[in-house]
Amino acid sequence: MIAALEARYDPALAEPWDAVGLVCGDPAEQVRSVLFAVDPTSAVVDEAIAAGADLLVTHHPLLLTPVHGVPADDPKGRVVHRLVRAGIGLFVAHTNADRAAGHGVSDALAAAVGLVDAVPLEPAAAPGAGLGRVGVLREGISLGQFAEQVAMALPTTPGGVRVAGDPERLVRTVAVCGGSGGSLLAAAAAAGADVLLTSDVKHHPAVDAAEVPGPALCDVAHYASEWPWLPVAADLLHRDLGGQVQVTVSGRRTDPWTFRVDGRLRR
Repeated sequence: MIAALEARYDPALAEPWDAVGLVCGDPAEQVRSVLFAVDPTSAVVDEAIAAGADLLVTHHPLLLTPVHGVPADDPKGRVVHRLVRAGIGLFVAHTNADRAAGHGVSDALAAAVGLVDAVPLEPAAAPGAGLGRVGVLREGISLGQFAEQVAMALPTTPGGVRVAGDPERLVRTVAVCGGSGGSLLAAAAAAGADVLLTSDVKHHPAVDAAEVPGPALCDVAHYASEWPWLPVAADLLHRDLGGQVQVTVSGRRTDPWTFRVDGRLRR
């Protein structure tokens, strides 16, 4: 099982600071059922236990920073204890899944919003691997229409889709990066993108981007931008293992924001 996952999401592609691979569990244990999720939250663990899963595969790490213990009275330690008691392993594919060639997080995002001929925005050494993707829409549409297309393609979240740019701007070439991809704005501009779709864009870079020629910005919830990878990864694992393992995608929304209040515009 671990070999099959690492064959698709090579740990060598991960950032040096990242924490990927098997977090807890016995690599020799037989796995019959796998649950895929973006985040290893307590609600997702509830779901894994209720489903009788043997392995939980998440995109985001549980233990990203160094730890010296996992006591059960600590929120992350409690997750580890609950997984171990239930006999459920935890495997993380994070920045290695971001960079994976052909079936990574940004590949899935690109496909979800209708891009074709997508290639890495920031290539890695391995062929087809790298951060972000840039591709084209089959037909040019306005930025407003593209934003609506994004909203229909991705999970609904309270934050919705935020756009910086003229809604009538023609969009044909699109750069995407699942997760926090604001740092790829210059690469998107160099690739001739009309818009960069990503998450967690900060105020000052967005203001600066509006002052110079370059891509418009389309900002969605971090969770929403990475969710399309889950069914892709689940289907790949199912096929790689000859259909012998049951795979399920979590139904839990792990976007942390719960509601939004739109205030009246003040004069």
